[in-house]
Amino acid sequence: MTGELYAAYVLATLVVLAIPGPTILLVVSYAVSRGRRATLPSVVGVALGDATAATVSLLGLGAILATSATLFIVLKWVGAAYLVFLGIKMWREGATSLDVAAPPENDGRRILLHAWLVTALNPKGIVFFIAFLPQFVAPEAALAPQLFLLGTTFVVLAIVNATVYALLASAVRERIRQPRVLALAQRIGGSVLIAAGLATAAVQRSS
Repeated sequence: MTGELYAAYVLATLVVLAIPGPTILLVVSYAVSRGRRATLPSVVGVALGDATAATVSLLGLGAILATSATLFIVLKWVGAAYLVFLGIKMWREGATSLDVAAPPENDGRRILLHAWLVTALNPKGIVFFIAFLPQFVAPEAALAPQLFLLGTTFVVLAIVNATVYALLASAVRERIRQPRVLALAQRIGGSVLIAAGLATAAVQRSS
């Protein structure tokens, strides 16, 4: 792989990651509702989710999903249902979940798990790796090292991207402490997650 090809991949990945999706919306929601204490677990969850999607894809599940309607539909509905569940939960909690007091001891683990599942259970993520990475592979070079480099680069850039979003959102949260405003942000985030879940359910196999 040439330096120019790798640079093009990095640039394209940064553009793709900069567009907020369900994962970033969840990270931002946690940052607004819980502050900077949510940054580490949510970013770790994103990293694990992207690593899971990349690993599963590179091991061949992406190819299976491309040919198996049953597997694609199962994964699609699991991911969609989980997004809708989180959205409804966020909407119903409203301002009650935005207390600035320290969260329960296991709250970090719950945030990490949510971020991991939202990222890993998105079927478009797996399809993305299968469709996106091969465009930046040099056919004359060994395949495995290139895929490992590209997958690792994506995960690292995803960590940076999620961290920036989380820190920016927590900074806004520190300036906006009115419960009514925070409750509105929580409900907007919940609504977007519900919409993302419905959109995921509508994804066709050709995506």
